[in-house]
Amino acid sequence: MPSTAPARPGRFDAVVFDAYGTLFDVNSVASLAEQLWRGRGEALAALWRRKQLEYSWLRGLAGRYRPFLEITRDALRHSARALDLAMDEATEARLMGQYACLSTFPENMAALRDMKGAGLALGVLTNGDPEMIGVSLRSAGMTSLFDAVLSADQVRSFKTDDQVYALGPAAFGCDARRILFVSSNCWDVIGAGWHGYTTFWINRQGAPLDELGAEPDFTGALLTDVLAVATGERAAGSTETRRNPHD
Repeated sequence: MPSTAPARPGRFDAVVFDAYGTLFDVNSVASLAEQLWRGRGEALAALWRRKQLEYSWLRGLAGRYRPFLEITRDALRHSARALDLAMDEATEARLMGQYACLSTFPENMAALRDMKGAGLALGVLTNGDPEMIGVSLRSAGMTSLFDAVLSADQVRSFKTDDQVYALGPAAFGCDARRILFVSSNCWDVIGAGWHGYTTFWINRQGAPLDELGAEPDFTGALLTDVLAVATGERAAGSTETRRNPHD
């Protein structure tokens, strides 16, 4: 069982990041979709992402694994049909290619380099299968920044399956509480917290907390907010991040 002992503030053995939505902007496919179907790009991007997650959750619960790249394609096909958008094979290939090379958020590269420069071990823990995440990291020029790239494919399941979160402590050889897990997806942060990680929610949109009976340990609006927590340099009373008062 994961330890529930609190980590010493700012002293972690590693910082581990979710990929899609956290390192990579999943909504960046909307610009291409908008070129293809004027006035419908945002709707397609939003439904595509929602169905991608739903399919991963359903397959994880049912034990019917399918690689995340294939789930992503399935979700795209469903979304195009649901929105009555004509999509041939060439258009599908363009959109899937765009998903492989998603834009990063503007501050991410500098934030990751600062964390690496501070001596922090960095990792990725993603639903994406190895080929999919490998292409994304190479496209963004991020590959060399990470000490471990961990995929749910290793256990043939998806978040929030406990087996997926267990990959982080196993890779870094430490208790989950000694790892700062960072995600822009509130449900992912809660799932990681249930496993025992110290958690940081990148809440870019000012969204309300999911009603799951738990809270992240820290919150912030940008990836740059993570550095102060990870190194213990966050100023007391900062409005950019907050410590969960119940921890």
